[in-house]
Amino acid sequence: MKNHITAVAVLQIVLGAFGLLAALFVFVTILGGGLLSGDLRAMAITSAVATIGAGYLVVVSLPGIVAGFGLLRGKPWARVVLLIVAAFEVLHVPLGTALAVYTFWVLLSEDGKRALATI
Repeated sequence: MKNHITAVAVLQIVLGAFGLLAALFVFVTILGGGLLSGDLRAMAITSAVATIGAGYLVVVSLPGIVAGFGLLRGKPWARVVLLIVAAFEVLHVPLGTALAVYTFWVLLSEDGKRALATI
């Protein structure tokens, strides 16, 4: 079961890293579009939209990364945080849903609870 726990932690970190890359992509492309237009009003609007969109992706991605590293280090709080993160990931079809199901299976199983208690 420890291998599954490690896999969940690593996969959560990887999915969170993809979210951070998506945030960077969203920020650069939306902001770049406004800058290329040369219109001051468009620049103001796109900078606000880019900041909000990228900020949302960062806020959604960071808990999975932090809790993934916490789970790798055996921190008891990481299990609870990852269960909450997984509840939100169910909506991110298809990869988030698959990872959420796997996370629930590993962290809510009796073997998973026992393995985490001995870390």
